[in-house]
Amino acid sequence: MMAMALVAAAVCSLAGCKTASKTELDERPNILLIVADDLGYSDIGAYGGEIATPALDELAKEGLQLSNFHVLPTCSPTRSVLLSGMDNHRAGLGTMGEFVTPEMEGVPGYAGYLNFEVAALPEVLKGAGYHTYMAGKWHLGLDENTSPHARGFEETFVLLQGGGSHWSDRKPISPPEAMVYQRKGKEVTSLPDDFYSTRYYTDRILEWIEQGRADDQPFFAYLSYTAPHDPLHAPEEYIDKYKGKYDQGWDSLRQGRLQSLKNLGMVSNDAVPFPRLPDVKAWNDMSPKERELAARDMEVYAAMVDYMDEQIQRVFDYLKEIGEYDNTMILFMSDNGANGALPTAYPGQTEEYLGSFDNSLDNRGLPGSYIEMGPGWAQASMSPSRMFKAYPTEGGIKAPFLVKVAGKPAKPGSVNHSFVHVRDIMPTLLDVAGAAKPEVIDGREVLPMQGQSVLDLFTGKTKKPYAGASRIGYELFSFKAFIDGNWKIVRMPKPLGTGEWELFDLSKDPAEIQDLSAEQPDKLAEMVTLWEQYKEENGVLDIVPELAK
Repeated sequence: MMAMALVAAAVCSLAGCKTASKTELDERPNILLIVADDLGYSDIGAYGGEIATPALDELAKEGLQLSNFHVLPTCSPTRSVLLSGMDNHRAGLGTMGEFVTPEMEGVPGYAGYLNFEVAALPEVLKGAGYHTYMAGKWHLGLDENTSPHARGFEETFVLLQGGGSHWSDRKPISPPEAMVYQRKGKEVTSLPDDFYSTRYYTDRILEWIEQGRADDQPFFAYLSYTAPHDPLHAPEEYIDKYKGKYDQGWDSLRQGRLQSLKNLGMVSNDAVPFPRLPDVKAWNDMSPKERELAARDMEVYAAMVDYMDEQIQRVFDYLKEIGEYDNTMILFMSDNGANGALPTAYPGQTEEYLGSFDNSLDNRGLPGSYIEMGPGWAQASMSPSRMFKAYPTEGGIKAPFLVKVAGKPAKPGSVNHSFVHVRDIMPTLLDVAGAAKPEVIDGREVLPMQGQSVLDLFTGKTKKPYAGASRIGYELFSFKAFIDGNWKIVRMPKPLGTGEWELFDLSKDPAEIQDLSAEQPDKLAEMVTLWEQYKEENGVLDIVPELAK
């Protein structure tokens, strides 16, 4: 064991991080980072949802719950920031890999994968003496050199792409895509017949934690579920649990979720929801058949979340069984808002491909089907916010976040309303691990991290994060935003926006309904200047992709 500590110290020295003694290695907590894929803000019980999520609800009671946690509008940009502590335009995901254009070629910030100008969280933690495990969605590189195994995870079973079937058939989300699974950087050519993503990822994490117990090294486990990303799939008995639960429709659910959030103190009592989108039918205006199919889709979605929570409980139970639960820092989050996009939004999608699936009522959510949440349910899931995944409005970037620090929390079950951004998670975890922000990794110099630790907020030592934590810029697919405290500007093309900068006071208008740009031109100009500074500092390109036209 002493040899392991010496090896860790040597590797850490080469990586440019803080060296830990054997005693410090023994005492440092494990870290379990759980990320749900496209989970909406109010989907779990702790945030007012009606879906059964007892494991996550108990985690909220034991730790800290954030009401104002922010991510990025889509999957891979959020993950690039999460694992680098850097803006997505610095980390290589200025755009998603699926949308890289010729103008972006050769620009490190638009590489379409987690670039090598930044240090990856597992690289630093591995160098600091942690076991590093990852199971689930990667979406930050498609070849062996950009795989999670190449970026510091010692044990991996991952889906390289952004999504696809949750069963063993590996049907992709659109015809040009593929579903490539990798184990330690090498392609996995076949899956077990009874494969279901959420269960299989959980099995692997449990296997590796057990495997690593023979030494004194703490572990960092990244459990990156693909649930509840579309296509929506769940075991039939879990779907049956929600039969009839959503027959009242998305209008009713949107109001009910909002009232629950108000009752919990997560949003103000006078908050009103962003209006139902024009292309979303009022539930009562739909035909009985349309309502039946739509209700079934939400039943499947709920079943996916329910099943994921049950698998998370398995991990918690195991950690308690081996006596490591109290010595494990646990973080849970979603990577963006609920997904309101239709399958046609995916590049290369065709009607012929979609027509190859069996989406009859009884088969929806089962093998061979392809269904999605859709904008009606997504708006309900993100109530009262404007829009959902893909947009820099609050509906795209506000996410649930739970954290339990190792040991006894100062105020278990508390809710903090401070603005916290995903860029601060990596520096916080380095703080927990006793590892300094790196300057060199594997002999290559890396950019200085932009995020800062918010560990004192998580432990209850402070009620607010560091000064400037709520000053953050956004750009994706040419959709733009900047937040500074309660103020926010957004610029989106018509008909999603005005095509010009809009100004909102989030403290009074969390749904971004009342544009104040005409009333407060000086504040608007101030915020636009901040966005322009953000653009220059982070190398944002002025490219308008087809997606935004």
